[in-house]
Amino acid sequence: MFKRFHWGHGIIAALASFIIFILGMIFLFPIGKQNAEMVSDNYYEEELVYQNVIDAKNRADGLAEKPEYSQDKSGITIRFPESINNSNSKFSFNLFRTDDRRYDVNAKIKLDKNNSVYLPAKILKPGSYTLKMLWTKDALDYQIDYDVLWMPR
Repeated sequence: MFKRFHWGHGIIAALASFIIFILGMIFLFPIGKQNAEMVSDNYYEEELVYQNVIDAKNRADGLAEKPEYSQDKSGITIRFPESINNSNSKFSFNLFRTDDRRYDVNAKIKLDKNNSVYLPAKILKPGSYTLKMLWTKDALDYQIDYDVLWMPR
């Protein structure tokens, strides 16, 4: 049987193996299995005014006391310092899911009596998020971004 196998058969076997490999890559590992969306639908318009975001982040970095977040199995708490409160500031936050925009959470908020905001676990799905805290105090914008890994225990 192997006496009839010659270099022509080897070439055909190599090409057939290559074609099977390529077809396997196409059908076994389909493109689009992972969601790859843009962060924003208005990406280019927002890019033109990105200097405002840079300025807001620089102002927030210069603060002595910064807002912080903490998480436990019941949810995420965003706590602001005493100097930043409902009477002198306006607040919003964006919780962006890094792989699927359906799980994004965006809201304008008011702080509770503890100067904090609570996000319950029921609105969060396990995974990686980017938490953007934005606030305006005395007509100046501030922004702090945190990477959050939500894995309820």
